[in-house]
Amino acid sequence: MGQMLEITEEATRYAREMLQFIDESPSPFHAVAAVRRRLEAAGFEALSERAPWALRPDGRYFVERGGGSLIAFRVGGASPVSAGWRLVGAHTDSPNLRLKPRLAKHAHRHLLLDTEPYGGLLVATWADRDLSVAGRVVVREEGGRLASRLVRSPAPICRIPNLAIHLNRAVNEEGLVLNKHQHLNPVAGAWDRGGEGPSPSEHVRAWLAGLAGCAPGDLVGHDLCLFEDLNGALSGLDGAYLQTGRLDNLASSYQGLTALLAQGAPAAHGRVLSLFDHEEVGSTSARGADGTFLGDVLSRLLAAAGGAGAGEEGALVRALQASAQVSADMAHAVHPSYADRHDGTHQPVMNAGPVIKNNVNTRYATDGETAALFRDVCREAGVPVQEFVNRPDLACGSTIGSITAARLGVPTVDVGCPMWAMHSAREMAGVADQVLMHRALTRFFERP
Repeated sequence: MGQMLEITEEATRYAREMLQFIDESPSPFHAVAAVRRRLEAAGFEALSERAPWALRPDGRYFVERGGGSLIAFRVGGASPVSAGWRLVGAHTDSPNLRLKPRLAKHAHRHLLLDTEPYGGLLVATWADRDLSVAGRVVVREEGGRLASRLVRSPAPICRIPNLAIHLNRAVNEEGLVLNKHQHLNPVAGAWDRGGEGPSPSEHVRAWLAGLAGCAPGDLVGHDLCLFEDLNGALSGLDGAYLQTGRLDNLASSYQGLTALLAQGAPAAHGRVLSLFDHEEVGSTSARGADGTFLGDVLSRLLAAAGGAGAGEEGALVRALQASAQVSADMAHAVHPSYADRHDGTHQPVMNAGPVIKNNVNTRYATDGETAALFRDVCREAGVPVQEFVNRPDLACGSTIGSITAARLGVPTVDVGCPMWAMHSAREMAGVADQVLMHRALTRFFERP
């Protein structure tokens, strides 16, 4: 176990700023918009995948794909063939409840939103929460053009009420089990209309159209999720903890972003931040880490940067082999009430520094060389580091690390800040760890 650290004023300030970012980001689309605002404020320029790229040495750019994924980068001063890139990857999505194409139904005189689980959420934690809706809608604008717009309900609009203990006497002995089809339809209002007027789905669509500023008939598509409508907060008698939804993995996304924004002097190597959607469901999509997005961007970076060897056979392979990647995703802190669920000799604690995540069956991309690299980075940054190994008799999770490492052949290490209640509607982590990971990633971007 690591040595728990003092909660400094710097750590508290950074944690509050991170919580503000997460509060702005109830969906992957809102997260990308929040990242974009901060990049543009720092002088980064937007690029389009559909247009040619003319890049300046040390230029600052970003490109989006599908609204939920974004790659930002600073161009290096030397040819990528010799200098390579320093890559940090994270993901913008979190487990939650998503709305189906037909948005709602009714039962026993109540209007119910029609949902299905996204990713491996802790289902029971979504009961008895004040829930709101956020995401994007697709609108037919004047002239017939289709455009995406972000929407977010201004206040909680639905809830999944638990069944009273009087009607479920064994719940405290057997645990709360919610059927994903039957029990996860939040109550959003009264419904006593019979067969008259609009259907429940049409009624909710009209409400969404009001949020989007369009006529109901012009709202023609949506990607919408539920989120707990409660801002993040610091907690604990000593202010050592923070709690919010979507820590996994908006915390890592924010740490990678602030590390990139902290880069001052030009460098020979390029610096790249990749934020992917769809990690929680396997990453196999056009904008996921198992898609072509990162490889496409790096290929264009190589071509646009030019320099020695850029036009030679094998140039991209040479550039990738001169590179290194940190896959940043949250890690499991030892739980004081469930310590037996952790490997006895690898039990990270909160507020003791970033965690290197290891799995010999390559669920994580870490190996001896990449772990050594990250330890060296942390040493240079003055940051303590911890180790995690999943108990061998329990299934291990995964990240974008192994996926992007396999696709590109880039040496990769998996790391993360330790946390509790991963995949809950509201998660918990240590305040000190957040700024420590920022420092480690900042140094990694700087490192020749």
